[in-house]
Amino acid sequence: MSRVIWPVERVRGEIGVPGDKSISHRALMLASIAQGESRINGFASSRDVASTARCLRALGASIEALGKTGCRIVGQGRFGLKPPTRSLDAGNSGTTMRLLSGLLAGQPFATTVTGDDSLRRRPMDRVIEPLRRMGIRVDSEAGHAPLGIHGGQPQGVRYELPVASAQVKSCLLLAGLYTDDATIVVEPEPTRDHTERMLQAMGADIGNTDDTITLRGCRELARLDLTVPGDLSSAAFLIAAALLVPDGELTLRHVGVNPTRTGILDVLRSMGANIGVLDEREEGNEPVADLRVASQGTLHATEIGGSVIPRLIDELPLLAVLATQAEGTTVIRDAAELRHKETDRIDALAENLRRMGADLEEHDDGLVITGPQRLTGAQVESFGDHRVAMALAIAALVAQGPTTIEGADWADVSFPGFFATLQRVAQS
Repeated sequence: MSRVIWPVERVRGEIGVPGDKSISHRALMLASIAQGESRINGFASSRDVASTARCLRALGASIEALGKTGCRIVGQGRFGLKPPTRSLDAGNSGTTMRLLSGLLAGQPFATTVTGDDSLRRRPMDRVIEPLRRMGIRVDSEAGHAPLGIHGGQPQGVRYELPVASAQVKSCLLLAGLYTDDATIVVEPEPTRDHTERMLQAMGADIGNTDDTITLRGCRELARLDLTVPGDLSSAAFLIAAALLVPDGELTLRHVGVNPTRTGILDVLRSMGANIGVLDEREEGNEPVADLRVASQGTLHATEIGGSVIPRLIDELPLLAVLATQAEGTTVIRDAAELRHKETDRIDALAENLRRMGADLEEHDDGLVITGPQRLTGAQVESFGDHRVAMALAIAALVAQGPTTIEGADWADVSFPGFFATLQRVAQS
């Protein structure tokens, strides 16, 4: 589906965003193997999370929808899942495939997990190799899906992540629930810690010291009651819209502000953004707040790299768009991981922004962009990537003339109703 976006003069309103996708994935999986009935509100209704729910139901999990964003999950216990009758389809969701691989490692049966063409091109060695160290046989197509996971009794392991990855860390922790001893994961840089927080809330024996997370298995998990906070990665697109359009003032309610995810707020403030964090509180072991943002002139260029990258990896496409409108030269580095997402996001952004008239340098691990630059409406392409589609929509708001985004419907992967939400607050 294509979508035409015109430039606008103001972005205003008070709005919520869909529930956090990362938290929703984890809540589904952990509640499915817990003891008792869990209830989750504010559940993300994105395609990726639907893929996780579909896979879990195929494994015998009891997941009942309650309204549009609620669900009731009757936990089956750690060993209550059943062999599926066919391969599990993770769709386009790397989170589903990688986390589910850890969960399946502890089941007393073999399972095949596959996905769409895009997902089958993404590297899976990063979970295959440590799971094999835990004694689990994993078959693959040269390190790619389909993955054949021969579950059993994982062995505790100390594993130092070669690349900071919350998905790999979570995969190992889920497998670690089925060991007789300790699973120790060492991170080169802090990554999102939703899995650790949720496991702690459900009674798991888990702790962390500096860069090391230790989980001791063989303990059943308690039921989970959770209201999922709004997804900061989704909120970031609306924040950017309010910052770029001259007349921008927006309030976003009930957004997750987990410190492992707020790199985007830190970088935006370093660029001169006016973002207020209001009514901070904790819900379900996760920090939550309301965010208020207002435009205040030209943003300043910055350098984005090093330890902040894992805290904003999903927001880098958006930051590339912001960099075209910032005063000075913005450098995005240490982000080679972007080349292994739903598409090669570095290449996709460079190609699309050039179509819109931007001048930039493309590097193996990032981009260099000097601004501000005048963008011109053009025909651009999402390349089947939800974050590329949404980033281009934000660029279109400040371009001269209309922009046509091909494959715009991919935005529903993480932000269902994104374009309708944007239309509610963006006015010409």
